[in-house]
Amino acid sequence: MIAIDTNVVLRYVLNDDKAQGRKAAALIRRHKRVLITDVVLAETVWTLKGRRYKLDKSGICQVVNALFAEPGICFEDNQVVWRALNDFIGADGLPDTSKSKGKKANIDFADALIINKARWCAGQAGRALEAVYTFDGDAAKLAGVKRP
Repeated sequence: MIAIDTNVVLRYVLNDDKAQGRKAAALIRRHKRVLITDVVLAETVWTLKGRRYKLDKSGICQVVNALFAEPGICFEDNQVVWRALNDFIGADGLPDTSKSKGKKANIDFADALIINKARWCAGQAGRALEAVYTFDGDAAKLAGVKRP
């Protein structure tokens, strides 16, 4: 297994620098397992939403789904990433994790990943997660999230 950083992920999915894009693709194809850590994924999404690329939620969803479709790419925990993506996009037809029915949280992907990773970590430790605390109003709309 190898791990790749944000710049390699960006060159791979965007191919906006042809030489680096080819190198990133070759690197990923050469290895059976390529890890994208939570930090790298959050930074990738943040960059894609930023001033230069300006991807909307639909575009972010397409990128993350494309990464999931790559046979050699793996995440720290696929379920954590799926749940974070669900909270981020507020997908209809999926369980509503917001506290007030009918009012989806407009949560940032990084916040959704933080919350879902905390749930996962508590479960791995055999502990119940009392809450995730935040000052972010949108994140605080999710079940199990509170303001200090």
